[in-house]
Parts: sequence; structure tokens; C-alpha cells
Amino acid sequence: MLSPRSRRLSLTITTLVLTAGSLVVTTPAAHADGPGSGTPYVVTVGDSYISGEAGRWAGSSNNSEAPADALGAHAYHDNAAGTAETIARCHRSRSAEAFIGGGVGGLNLACSGARTNTTTGDTFKPGLDFYDDGAGHLGQAKMLQHFAATHNVNLVVASIGGNDFNFASIVTSCVTDFLLSPSWFPDYCKDDSSVVANFTSANVTAVRGRIATSFQNIRTAMRNAGYADNAWNLLIQTYPSPIPPASGFRYGQTGYTRQNIGGCGFWNADADWANTTALATINNTVRAAITQSGLSNTRLLELQSTFNGRRLCEKTVGLYEEVGLSSWTAPTAVDKTEWINQIRTVTTIGSNHYIQESLHPNYWAQLALRSCLRQSYAQSRGGSCAISGTGLQNGEPRMTLN
Repeated sequence: MLSPRSRRLSLTITTLVLTAGSLVVTTPAAHADGPGSGTPYVVTVGDSYISGEAGRWAGSSNNSEAPADALGAHAYHDNAAGTAETIARCHRSRSAEAFIGGGVGGLNLACSGARTNTTTGDTFKPGLDFYDDGAGHLGQAKMLQHFAATHNVNLVVASIGGNDFNFASIVTSCVTDFLLSPSWFPDYCKDDSSVVANFTSANVTAVRGRIATSFQNIRTAMRNAGYADNAWNLLIQTYPSPIPPASGFRYGQTGYTRQNIGGCGFWNADADWANTTALATINNTVRAAITQSGLSNTRLLELQSTFNGRRLCEKTVGLYEEVGLSSWTAPTAVDKTEWINQIRTVTTIGSNHYIQESLHPNYWAQLALRSCLRQSYAQSRGGSCAISGTGLQNGEPRMTLN
């Protein structure tokens, strides 16, 4: 990262777009099995909160990348050789939750930046639809259909809707307002017209409809692949809280320390609003979309409070240099460092960090979600997942599905 002084002088915010790049989609190779036979599979679909975005990093340090670099340069390479991404910047990390093990196969079709519908243009982001341009670019529902026709898919897991509420632009507005207004006269993002527009009754209704349609598209894909509705289940995830409320920050809001050191540039009032209004509205919309979809085989994995105590800039954790640790391999690193990646601006220049990794569950969080998903799969139910102890169990944080 740049020095605090350099960061203080560089107030330009680069949009936290969870996108970039376009490659032709390659569908998984055919398999001898099919619906109802062979190795059972979990398939994840949706956006960056399930694709594994930020899964390379186990905590953060402003001194060096090394202490937190758990997976290295190939973290997001998901092609057969493990040398490149099948779709650029989808960031399907090797720590993503899809890979629960125990004889269950995992396929990660999710893509950072995905909305309910496929988007093209400068970048290609497959949505939960049947997009097919005839040149290999497919929507995630189409990819799921192809895979499920030749594999035994027991469970589809979805995280979708955040980008339909323009998550990235909201975060950009909040950080920009924090950096460009003084503490004695703060400019809040919670009342910016561009932010408020995302949470009007009309927009919430529209987004709810799109999310419901995406769930129906998943059902259609599975039906087209030869599955009866009772032969598989759809597990839908809500979104976790990435930052604490105002009372939970370890940095004050006076000066630029909160962003320059912590990478969490929100005013107190905006942090409270983000938790009580923005996140709550998004998650309530996802829940309502399940009902609107009419699917009979859904389960809900509640994640809103899953990372509480390990959130970005929370008092209970810190940067590696703040907690006196030199590496993510230290036995206590999982308990003392953050599970959410810092919000980055020009600090990505000359580094291995991506702006799109900002405010996403990192390596520790991805493994925690994997544990939650494994428990949900084994117990054939949804529920609320929470931290249940310190240290690691079989290489993962200790989590409990309630």
C-alpha cells in the first residue's frame, strides 16, 4: 500500500466496480453420470459474495502484502490448468465456499460483478439467465443447465441482488463523501440522491422481481437438465455485514485515519445506516424474492451477522502490525485479524490488490462460509451461521449453523 501521506494526498476514488475483462466461457467437460447418479455436486451461482472475491487475502497489513497473502498469484485461476481465469475478473477463488469436500464435488459458476441479468459491453458478466451469444458467452443458468445434465447436482447455492442495488457505487459514494468533507461538516452518503434512488419503494419492487426471476431461471435450468423439483434444493444466502456500526470502529472519524490506515472510510452515521437500512433492505428484498419466486425447494442461509466480531475496522481485530503478528500462518491470526478486505482506492497501484476486492469476505471468511455450507448440506437445512469458537478446526474457522 502507499504511505498514509501519499494516500492522504490522493483523494480520487476509483469506482469499486466488481468487473473488468471478458473471456469466452468454457463449459465444464462432460461426465459419465447425470441427474440422480454418480458423485453428488454443489454448484454455486451469483455474485462476488459467493464467487470468492478477496479470497486471496487473510487479513490486511499496510506494511507489506506478505503477511496476508494466503493463496498467492493463482488465487483466482479457475481453468483446468490453474493458470488463468475462464472469465476475466470473475475472481472464483480457490478458497470459495463451493468446495466442501467429503466426497461432494464443487463447481463455482458465480462471477464478481454479476447482476441478475447478464451484462455485456466493455466487460462480460454472466447473470442468472440463459444468455447465449453463440460465441461461448453464456449466462449462469445456461452454464448450470449444461453441467447438471451430465452431473449429479444435489444443491445449488445462490447469492444475488447486491449489484442490482448498485453496491459498488454506494460504497464509492460513502468513501468519497468521507474523504472530501470535514468532520465538523460531514457530507453523508445516506442522503445522496444517487444512493437514495436505490432504496425507493419502486426500485426495491423492481429488484425483488428480478431476483425472483433469477431463482425461477435456476429452476428452469434444472428442469431442462432432467431434474424433478424435489430432486434438488436451492440454498439462498443473505449478505453479511462487512463493517461495524459506529460504536464498533477502532478508529475515530476525525481526520483520515479511518480510511488511510483502516481502509474503512465511512462516517459514523453512514456506517449505522449501512447496517440498519441498506443491508437490511437488500436482505429483506432477497427474502421476499424467495416467496415471490414460488419455488418449493428453497432453503435460506442467514449470513447478516456471521462475521460480527471480525469485520473491517472492528475493535476486536486489527491489522497484522496492530496485533503483533507477522503472518497469516500464526495460530491466532484467524482470531485477531479482519475477515473483510480493506476498501482500496489508488492504493492498488503497484500492488497485487484489486479495487474490486474491497469490502468483500477474505480468505478466513471464505473458509468460514465453506464450513457453514458444509453443515447446511449435511443437515439438509438452512439456518443462521455464526462464529462458535477460536482457532481453526480442520483448517477452517469454527462455525455453527443454528
